[in-house]
Amino acid sequence: MPRGDGRLNHDLLPGEKGPQDACGVFGVWAPGEEVAKLTYFGLYALQHRGQESAGIAVSNGSQILVFKDMGLVSQVFDETSLGSLQGHIAVGHARYSTTGASVWENAQPTFRATARGSIALGHNGNLVNTARLAEMVAELPKDDNGRSTRVAATNDTDLLTALLAAQVDADGKPLTIEDAAHTVLPQVKGAFSLVFMDEHTLYAARDPQGIRPLVLGRLERGWVVASETAALDITGASFVREIEPGEFVAIDENGLRTSRFAEAKPKGCVFEYVYLARPDTDIAGRNVYLSRVEMGRRLAKEAPVEADLVIATPESGTPAAIGYAEASGIPFGSGLVKNAYVGRTFIQPSQTIRQIGIRLKLNPLKEVIKGKRLVVVDDSIVRGNTQRALVRMLREAGAAEVHIRISSPPVKWPCFFGIDFATRAELIANGMSVDEIGTSLGADSLAYISIDGMIEATTIAKPNLCRACFDGEYPMELPDPELLGKQLLESELAAGPAGTAAADAIRRP
Repeated sequence: MPRGDGRLNHDLLPGEKGPQDACGVFGVWAPGEEVAKLTYFGLYALQHRGQESAGIAVSNGSQILVFKDMGLVSQVFDETSLGSLQGHIAVGHARYSTTGASVWENAQPTFRATARGSIALGHNGNLVNTARLAEMVAELPKDDNGRSTRVAATNDTDLLTALLAAQVDADGKPLTIEDAAHTVLPQVKGAFSLVFMDEHTLYAARDPQGIRPLVLGRLERGWVVASETAALDITGASFVREIEPGEFVAIDENGLRTSRFAEAKPKGCVFEYVYLARPDTDIAGRNVYLSRVEMGRRLAKEAPVEADLVIATPESGTPAAIGYAEASGIPFGSGLVKNAYVGRTFIQPSQTIRQIGIRLKLNPLKEVIKGKRLVVVDDSIVRGNTQRALVRMLREAGAAEVHIRISSPPVKWPCFFGIDFATRAELIANGMSVDEIGTSLGADSLAYISIDGMIEATTIAKPNLCRACFDGEYPMELPDPELLGKQLLESELAAGPAGTAAADAIRRP
């Protein structure tokens, strides 16, 4: 059994994990500024998108230095480490793993030497043709010593970095990073918001569907690229615009230039509005907080109930709960207190701690809820373990009735584009009716918002949103199931010497 590290997190109970965030990326080009510290603060604003590892790469014009480790941004960096990262270009990353294990080798930014210098890259999203990319790496020309390209990590990002670093023209001459990107990116399938750099230039690119957000900001003496507008705010950058789907951006001493590597086919992730993004972020011109409040209002109209008090499952359910209370006329109150100091890395729980369960995260205000008919608003249900424990806890605290209202539709399908949901077999809504789920949770009633109600709350046109986790309509063709999955490349490695060319491409040297 692995030893614990003494920290507590949301994985207190086996099978308790809810939808896990995508990653957060940040890049800055700003001569004369402390770019490492700007990146640190940008990643701090994006910490909700990934809590497993963090890293920053900085270029001083002649070389790139990368510092990364496992843990939260505030655990990985201090004044000493940030002080060692001197330069005018920086790329940062906060990771939650959606392809590849949560180990140091898979932390980002990834780094590669090239024939012209080097490249450091951060990736938010998840690719669906990873197996093909591994084959492409295996097919790359051998170096002058006859050695094939090897990838030390087991994630799609390192494969992409290796491909960008090794592109050559018809005569065998190495391509620039910019030319390599226009060669490689059209062959990449899935969700990718990329921020990367060589010694002189900051680059950004977004997949043709624009599944994950990516925005451009302006500093007085430079430019910023980030996953969310909230990261621009914290660094003092002004919002310029979103990086468009299928767009490639390069920023250097000659200014900003932009080009296209693919036609835009917008399919932004609707779950960003439901849960992933910070409430103070704007996506596609729509504020996330306002979208969540409107989801609550529409939920109240679609699923009314007689009750005395509306409470939220903090913090993600709070905006929708406010909207539900406004539309229903039922008072909004604080029925649950959240412990803000429960981190994201974990000890091995003893049986005693298992029995404590959800109380480490949430505790009921008995004086507020005793004898009340409650409407409990949450953003989503995945496995149902959290809600089941919550209903039991509220009843023990004296609630007369517990009515659960969810501001997204039932999650029935897995995501292959950067959200680590449970497998389809583990999703409680797969194979159970709403009434059956409510009975399983022990609630007096359960209701979800409709897909159309959720989408209308975002003000984004339905055809421009990916909603596959709710309706199974994926924005692109997916490969065979055996070529998908978080542990795909670990499986290829396990194939050993008898494995495929893809396995050979990622075998550690």
